[in-house]
Amino acid sequence: MNRRTRIKICGLRTETDVDAAVWAGADAVGFVFYAPSVRAVTLDQARRWAERLPPFVTPVGLFVNANPAEIEAALRAVPQLLLQFHGDEAPADCERWGRPYLRALAVQAGTRLVDWEDRFPRAQALLVDAPVEGYGGGGKVFDWSLLAPNATRPVVLSGGLNAANVGDGIRRVRPWAVVVSSGVESSRGVKDPDLIHAFCAAVRAADAAL
Repeated sequence: MNRRTRIKICGLRTETDVDAAVWAGADAVGFVFYAPSVRAVTLDQARRWAERLPPFVTPVGLFVNANPAEIEAALRAVPQLLLQFHGDEAPADCERWGRPYLRALAVQAGTRLVDWEDRFPRAQALLVDAPVEGYGGGGKVFDWSLLAPNATRPVVLSGGLNAANVGDGIRRVRPWAVVVSSGVESSRGVKDPDLIHAFCAAVRAADAAL
């Protein structure tokens, strides 16, 4: 049984963001490599910030229908990068790198996690999020009751989480990890160290209560 919910703070855009996530106790930090996003960063930024990470804090790269050259460049810049796919990538697109990866999916009525596990057998985990127009997260909570207990691999819970609701999400879904981005921002794309700390503290409190 998972007795400690892992935490990923996503969409970090400054050195201060990265330091705040680390000091708050995050297990992973997310860098967005999708140019249309307000949270997008350059490879040089991600490289410099990843070099600041202490042992056992994982950098994660979020990609949306990226071409192979873009992913190759990211892996050169950040060799320890965990890949996270948020677009229309087929299994071959995700698995060609021979690297651990997360596969994101939008959960709605009729979604069967086992079908996604069958399609992406090498995914380290499925990242479940709310349906949005376009790609990436929309900062919205989806109906967690749609997540029937039919997954055999770890589930990463995302979508509209914040310090006020993450405890309920952990209690109801029992995910391996939780992901937050807009829920720790003071304004769109601007992370708030106090909100990051409050989110991590809420996760720890939820774990302690289980």
